[in-house]
This record gives sequence, structure tokens and C-alpha cells, in this order.
Amino acid sequence: MVRIWAFFLLFVVFTFNGFSQPNPAQRDSLNRLTQADHQWMMRLLGIESLRPGPSGNPQAPNAANADESKAKTYESVPNPLVLENGKAVKNRTDWENRRSELNELFDREMYGRTPKNLPEVNWERIWEKDTLIGGIEVVYKKMKGIVDNSSFPAISVSIDFEYGVPKNGDKSVPLVMEFGWIWPAGMQRPPAPPGPSWQEQVLTQGWGFGTLIPTSFQADHGAGLRAGIIGLINKGEPRKLDDWGTLKAWAWGAGRALDFLESDSAVDSKRVVIEGLSRYGKAALVTMAYDERFAVGLIGSSGAGGAKLLRRTFGEQVENLASSGEYHWFAPNFISYAGPLTPNDLPVDAHELIALCAPRPVFISVGSPTVEGQWIDAKGMFEAAVLAGPVYELLGKKPLPTHDFPPIQTFLVSGDLAFRQHEGGHTVGPNWPYFIEWARKYLVK
Repeated sequence: MVRIWAFFLLFVVFTFNGFSQPNPAQRDSLNRLTQADHQWMMRLLGIESLRPGPSGNPQAPNAANADESKAKTYESVPNPLVLENGKAVKNRTDWENRRSELNELFDREMYGRTPKNLPEVNWERIWEKDTLIGGIEVVYKKMKGIVDNSSFPAISVSIDFEYGVPKNGDKSVPLVMEFGWIWPAGMQRPPAPPGPSWQEQVLTQGWGFGTLIPTSFQADHGAGLRAGIIGLINKGEPRKLDDWGTLKAWAWGAGRALDFLESDSAVDSKRVVIEGLSRYGKAALVTMAYDERFAVGLIGSSGAGGAKLLRRTFGEQVENLASSGEYHWFAPNFISYAGPLTPNDLPVDAHELIALCAPRPVFISVGSPTVEGQWIDAKGMFEAAVLAGPVYELLGKKPLPTHDFPPIQTFLVSGDLAFRQHEGGHTVGPNWPYFIEWARKYLVK
């Protein structure tokens, strides 16, 4: 019976994997199958019920806390510079040992273990063309990474990635890789902000740009866990409790795109930026933390599960992340922290995820509390960056220049950790010029 249900699930996921907008009946099927998988994980964990998360609607009776005086409901946070045996981290060798410990804790309790011996990816060029973007001549390529599925031919997986570099360059150039979206046919896109696009802005610097489509290789819902790269590795079966979640899978895909860029002499693969917004901001931070080849991170409004301290009772909470709408981003073990355990029981927190990026530079971007809202918790991300600072200092890099949360539109630019809360909403848009100004010192030879 379980196997029959699993293959029905695969049929649904293959048909509606995020490339097109499902109709109401299809959406209902996906929701039911997601709920079933979520409940199965809870049974494996021995959990009967979870604490409900707060609402993102400020007018709701159970609205998320937006009162800073009620945010600090914890007494301490884990120290990234103390080993599990209680000894202090005093040098780079100690830090490498501590880094291994933190990777293990994040793998086991939060993001899941990336499987070993993952299949090879063979890249095919779909098309290549010369084009003009912002008046700049660009060589633009659309690529598809075909994942070897010989271990389980019932599931096919491919990675969609496209990128452009200035034409007629005489040397390899940096490239900014973004986790991006596929807009379903007929779906209205948000209005483009005034001024040049982010692609035009980086091209003006002589850099390239690329867009990776995460849902091309791992769908963004629980039903999709039986397909995509996660389903392929598990041969269509449910995850184990410490298996990787979607954020780790998306990070894997970014790494495979970087593998490909290493073969293109037009791109300097040692100067590649990873960028993302919201859930893709979470993915970008996870990518930076686990793949040390990425040179710089631009982390946009990543919030809970990304750069925000999970212990803070402000905005989105662990209970939201562990619900059926978001649990698939994480290892099933993480669900426990909305049940018998609490965020204070987590052996790690966001500041240690940021610390895993050290000594490489990270820019944390967030919008206005009155436009974007308080759900993201700008101060929670700032405080996590502050707490990651000692690791950067240990490695000879500069932390944020202040421990005091700055007024909106203050550009903390002097360190290898940067922070700016812009005047807009849920977007990186207004911070692109500031990021480029800051990143030039790392990307311009």
C-alpha cells in the first residue's frame, strides 16, 4: 500500500513540479500529499502535535510579535568559538575543527545531510546568442544540466541555468549567480523598479550574471520530496529523519552550476557571487556556508531559517518553518523544535551559519519595516551578523563596525560583513548599487 501511494505521489509531482501553475484540483492534490508526508515525518519522530506558528498578518489575533521589548525570550546563544568539549577556539586549526562540528550539528538538526556519491551532471547548451542588455553587448547562453538517473530511471532531473557575459572581453570576469523564478504563463509579474536592472548594473561593472532555477531540480513543496534530486537519491521513497531538505538541494544545484562555469574561460569561477531573496536568500546563505568556492554572498531578506536568530521571538518563528508549508526546506529532525523541543534547545543558530561563510564576505540585505513588514526581523539578522563577527576577526577579517542596530538606510560598509536596511519592500532592488560598491574590493583585480 505504501509503495502504491508513493508512485501515485510521484505521478502528481512529475505532472506539477513548479514549472506551470497548477489548477485548483491539482493544487488540492499537492496539498493533500504534502500534508500526508508531513504527518508521516511527525509519526517517525513520535510527535502527535506541533505548536502553531504566528500569523504574518499584523491584524490577525495571533499576529507575530513586532514589539522589540518582547523579543528577547532567551538567555544565551551558542558560542561559535567554543568546541563541543568546552575548549575555546584560539586559532585557524581550532576553527576548522569547530567548523566540522557546526556542519555536523546543522546537518543533523536543521538542514539535513547532503548525500555522498551524488550523480554526475552533464551540461547541454540549449541556445547561445549575442544580445544587447542596457546597451552592452552580451553573449547569452541557456544551459540544461542533465542529472544521471541510471540509479533510478523512473525519476528524471535537470537543472535550468542561463547566464550572460560581456562580449569581446579579453579576460575572464566575475559573475553574480542568482536563485531565480520561472514565471508561469499568464501570471502577472511584479512591476519592474525604476532604473537599470540588477543585470544591467553588474554588466556595467564588466561582470557577468546568471540565473539558476531551483524548482527545475527540486520542487518547492513537500509533495516534491519524492521527486527531483531528493527523490532520485531516495528512489522515490520517504526521507530519513536527517536527510537533506530543499534548501540543501538548491545549494547542491548552485554548486553544479559553478562546476559548469569552471569550464568557461570567459568566467572567473573564483569570483562568483551567490545571491537570493526570501527563501532563496536562505538558500544562498546555505550555499555560501557549505560550498567554499563561492566568493561572496548577497543574502536578501532571508529571515527565519536564514540569517535571523531563531531564538528571537519576533516575526516568523520555528513553528512556521516546521509547518507543512515550509518543513520541506529542512531535515525532518527540525520539526521537533516546534513540538517537544523549542528554539532554545537548538544546538546552533543563524549566527553560526553566517560564521561558516567566514572568511568570505557576506552582505545582508533587508527592506523597510513599514514596507516589507516585520516578518523578516531585520534586527534579528543584524544581531546574528554581529555574533558571527568574532569568527571573522579570528580569521583576520573585519566584522560589522557596530553592535548597535543602525537607523534605516545606514550602510555598514567597512567590514567583510556588510548590512543595509533599504527603504523598499521584499526585494534586494534598492541595495544593488550599495552591494556593487562594497563588492568591488573583492571582485575587481
